[in-house]
Amino acid sequence: MASLKFKVTQKPAVLVAPCLPTPREILYLSNIDDQATMRFHSTGVQFYRFDPSRKGEDPARVIREALAKVLVWYYPYAGRLIDAPAGKLVVECTGEGVLFVEADADVALEEFGDLYPPFPCWDDLLNNVPDFLTITNSPVLLIQVTRLRCGGFTLATRLNHTMSDAIGYVQFMKALAEIAKGSARPSVLPVWEREILRPRPNPAINFPHYEYDQIDYKDGQMVNVNDMADDSFFFGQKEIELLKRQAVGQGKCSTFDVLSAFLWRLRTRSLQLPAEQEIRFLFTLDARTKFDPPLPEGFYGNAICLACAKTTAGELTKKPLSFAVKLIQEAKKGVNEEYIRSVIDLMELKGRPVFTVVGSYGVSDCTKIGFQDVDFGWGRPAYGGPAEAGVGAVPGLSSFFIPYQNRNGVKGIVVPVCLPSTAMKIFRVEIKEAIENAPVENDPLVHPNRLN
Repeated sequence: MASLKFKVTQKPAVLVAPCLPTPREILYLSNIDDQATMRFHSTGVQFYRFDPSRKGEDPARVIREALAKVLVWYYPYAGRLIDAPAGKLVVECTGEGVLFVEADADVALEEFGDLYPPFPCWDDLLNNVPDFLTITNSPVLLIQVTRLRCGGFTLATRLNHTMSDAIGYVQFMKALAEIAKGSARPSVLPVWEREILRPRPNPAINFPHYEYDQIDYKDGQMVNVNDMADDSFFFGQKEIELLKRQAVGQGKCSTFDVLSAFLWRLRTRSLQLPAEQEIRFLFTLDARTKFDPPLPEGFYGNAICLACAKTTAGELTKKPLSFAVKLIQEAKKGVNEEYIRSVIDLMELKGRPVFTVVGSYGVSDCTKIGFQDVDFGWGRPAYGGPAEAGVGAVPGLSSFFIPYQNRNGVKGIVVPVCLPSTAMKIFRVEIKEAIENAPVENDPLVHPNRLN
């Protein structure tokens, strides 16, 4: 699919403002929102098939008109981030609007084949508007609707992550879709209330937060982000059950635990890191229900916490898969309200640092977030989810777990992976060899089928 080439004709970007007057105010961002780790633009995309019942209707017009209406409810998105004292950011609600681009592509949806990252001509499906990528004093959201030759369309977005996590973003997109289909208001009303996540009156760091250790790197310990390769790998139920059987020594484990452990080990081997190097697996956990009381329904800010499993490269690759699974499970168990409050206070006391970069690999689980449920009236998307691997405050360190159904109708999880080119070659070879040759009982690094 990546070799597919086509032409995209874009119209100039325009600002879409709320269709009614909205409050002019300054809104607080929590220390989770404006930490350095969140100060980047995340990308997402939905691919929609042609619907004969909507023939003659322009999806770009429908979505643009709905956007002006939904921004009345989500008016902070129409504002701008500005600098505040002590290194913080706040939202200035100006009502200026978000950027919107409409475009046409001389390609049919069927020509893409299997839909998974990396997508061909991605820079044309999502306009790189000059000056948009600054964090402050610029629009926080860009939406591009691209009509396809077959009558289908794509909707691609670039969002300033400081404003919302993936759950909050999908909540906004579902509200936009509801209004596009004729609703007068969102079924879930948005809630700002970032003040709930203010630091405590006497900030205190009560836990060792290995995920924010600032480590000086030595030669051979940093990933070379100047020569990166992207690919995606599919894990069906057969492969996932195979991995769970390998981790049987750990007892019951979730799909996330075992798939994360497997990928962490394989990635570490492919990078050929020094055996003594300390490495970390960082993963996001939804914090909404970890508070007492839980965060209110409709909260669309960043309510995620980084959990951290830590070991050395030698231990991870030499010990069985169950060892990595146990590390991840223990890290997950350690995240509760007190832990999250400690993170918030850490940001207050240490200036909102970025996560540990040296030796880290991060995963965000998108399997239950609902990207694939966003329906603008043309049906559910053929693909909905993150658009790229390796995006973030530090490029190349992250992957996503995305629900997917492959060309044979098998449901599973697709994982976009971003690695230096030399490491990606090793990664691919290991997958091919292991799936064909490795027995289960000896706990090898058994790898699932690639998508292509």
